[in-house]
Amino acid sequence: MSEFSHLNEKNNPKMVNVSDKKITKRTAIAKATMFLGKEVITRFTSDELITKKGPVFQTAIIAGIQGVKKTSELIPMCHPLLINGVDIDINIIDSTNIEVFCEVTITGKTGVEMEALTGANITCLTIYDMCKSISQEMVIKEVKLLVKTGGKSDINN
Repeated sequence: MSEFSHLNEKNNPKMVNVSDKKITKRTAIAKATMFLGKEVITRFTSDELITKKGPVFQTAIIAGIQGVKKTSELIPMCHPLLINGVDIDINIIDSTNIEVFCEVTITGKTGVEMEALTGANITCLTIYDMCKSISQEMVIKEVKLLVKTGGKSDINN
């Protein structure tokens, strides 16, 4: 069984020392699924909903990118990173649900899984915020890591 990497020999929290790790290209892709409901989805035209707050998906994508960049400020043991790229895609998958994909890339010594997961979550939270006047029945159903490459272990779910 693996040990927790964020605890020192006294079982106190620590930030992992990555100074001896190799610099590699690292990528992570997270996916979130969200129930919007028919009341919200039917208001979309051409895969976008324009509200008084602005275009929902475009605003949510920008918020998700900001979330990626702020991950180390939100999650205590995450390293501040110089992100090379973020790509967020939102798809309406049926009459009530959407899916969000957040891909983050870096050339560095630590992975970007938390950044991708944060970006997907913030994107969904922004959609919720922008559509809550229409319906408060929305649910962020699942957020999961799909792909992680470039570190000592790769994941492809």
